[in-house]
Amino acid sequence: MLAAAYRDCSFDALAALSIGERDRRLLILRQSMFGSRLASVAHCSRCDETLEWTVETTDFVTEGQGEPAADLSVDVDNYHVRFRLPNTLDLAAIAGGNWTDVASARQSLLENCIVSVEHHSEEISASALPVSVTTAIVKRMAEVDPQADLQVELSCPRCGEEWQAQFDIESFFWNEMCSWAQRILSEVHRLARAYGWSETEILNLSPWRRQFYLSLATT
Repeated sequence: MLAAAYRDCSFDALAALSIGERDRRLLILRQSMFGSRLASVAHCSRCDETLEWTVETTDFVTEGQGEPAADLSVDVDNYHVRFRLPNTLDLAAIAGGNWTDVASARQSLLENCIVSVEHHSEEISASALPVSVTTAIVKRMAEVDPQADLQVELSCPRCGEEWQAQFDIESFFWNEMCSWAQRILSEVHRLARAYGWSETEILNLSPWRRQFYLSLATT
């Protein structure tokens, strides 16, 4: 979707964006196509009540933030670690793995993002890092790329349970795009049958005129 919108950027350049910057651009693109209102449903884990929620893209987008620095580092317990933020290519790499648990996949993702590790000035493997250091790395990643983890504050009106639900703009936007495309194709089919117009002629109509002719075709 971003490749279609950012024609001046290569696919590889877009895939190398940090997750937060990628999602920021997707939110802006989604707003330009379907508006700023985001609506979905969630289920309460306590009473299984179905909740409808809405947020605005402005609740998520931090204007002017841009791409974080490529080279990041932390110093913890005599460990000096240089790392970068995860990107779409990293997620694609672990998606195809045969993981025994989520923790193993997360560890592999983290190690892919580590550039170098020094302990008492000696270079060591990223797999040898203690939990205190990996925790510091993850914390620093969240600080510099906050839009990589979008959360919606929810409260159940039935039982009062409060929680944060993760919002995945990729699947949300993609599902909207698929529904939109299917609706447009259905409209093309109906108008082509009714008037004998070509697909190009129908798509060149303004949305208002297309809806007007659709209403006539069904009367």
